[in-house]
Amino acid sequence: MVLASIIKRAPTWLVYLAGFIPAIYYIWAGVTNQLGADPIATLENALGEWALIMLIAGLSVTPLLRIFGVSLVKFRRAIGLVAFAYVVLHFTTYLWLDRQWDWGAIWGDILKRPYITIGTLAFFLLLPLALTSNNRAISKLGAHSWRKLHRLVYPAALFGAVHYALLKKTWQLEPLLYVAAVVALLTWRWVAKSKKRRQAELAVSS
Repeated sequence: MVLASIIKRAPTWLVYLAGFIPAIYYIWAGVTNQLGADPIATLENALGEWALIMLIAGLSVTPLLRIFGVSLVKFRRAIGLVAFAYVVLHFTTYLWLDRQWDWGAIWGDILKRPYITIGTLAFFLLLPLALTSNNRAISKLGAHSWRKLHRLVYPAALFGAVHYALLKKTWQLEPLLYVAAVVALLTWRWVAKSKKRRQAELAVSS
């Protein structure tokens, strides 16, 4: 009850404030030469990892409500927008600092490097979600169509996790945990939806 009361009173802007602290830190560390021997790669990877963390946080909202009764639904849109902001920062770091807007090299990477191909697909899957994350879009599309469109976050999150795992090039535990987290959350959602459908069918048949 205490936790629910705190969440209810907490303003949404806190998500944006807390969510962008890592980005501010890494950008500041980059400007002040505190990111080690390969600062561009460190910055790019850190921003991408935080994008994945925020995507997983967004996917966790419904299971937290259904399993533990903790409602973070009012923060879901903010979490999603922060996640997309990190994706944009990550992608921009790659385009600008890593490849210096060399579109030939960028296109070559997309075609020849699977982790970049998958990461680019994730970005373009998330783009329409970010553009329609407002009340006007919900009203124009209709709630049903809007919810259907926003299911693109599921493959986008999976692609993001695979992108991160392939980027590491070795079987490290951390990226595998991210992949496992996304797969577990998507599996839970599929099982819950299947169970709800079966219950509805039983109700109709009875």
